Amino acid sequence: MKDTNLDWHVLLPVAGAVGAAAGFLVYWVRRRPYNPDDIERQRRAFLNKIGRICEGQVVEMVEPTGPLESPSSPRLATRKGISPNSAVGHKLVCYTYSISGVTYETAQDITGLEQRVHLERLAAGQPASVKYDPSNPSNSILIADDWSGLS
Repeated sequence: MKDTNLDWHVLLPVAGAVGAAAGFLVYWVRRRPYNPDDIERQRRAFLNKIGRICEGQVVEMVEPTGPLESPSSPRLATRKGISPNSAVGHKLVCYTYSISGVTYETAQDITGLEQRVHLERLAAGQPASVKYDPSNPSNSILIADDWSGLS
């Protein structure tokens, strides 16, 4: 019969792989859940850093006090993937811009960025500068933590 003792050259890599898998499992179980505000802040910082500027126009300002109530807001919220109840208390600026003949209409949640915007001067039809991702033009911002496309 053959000797059943395992050689350390075989045992060491197997033990390393098991240890790495256990470490990854502990990390995966204990990782912090994603915070939507942090994700949005990182998206704004990324677009502010790499974004190109184009001309856009403010379409409307939505300031819901309860579930979205205005006739155009539920349609806009549903179209943009925002549930009507998730926007409670959030301030949205809807805007439009064109890149290479394609017109984009989107909204940005500006909750927490009110100090960057003079809300009393914000009006539909107002021109604005929009920063967008050149590799994904539908990803854009109107306001960032240290930049504003509103005059």
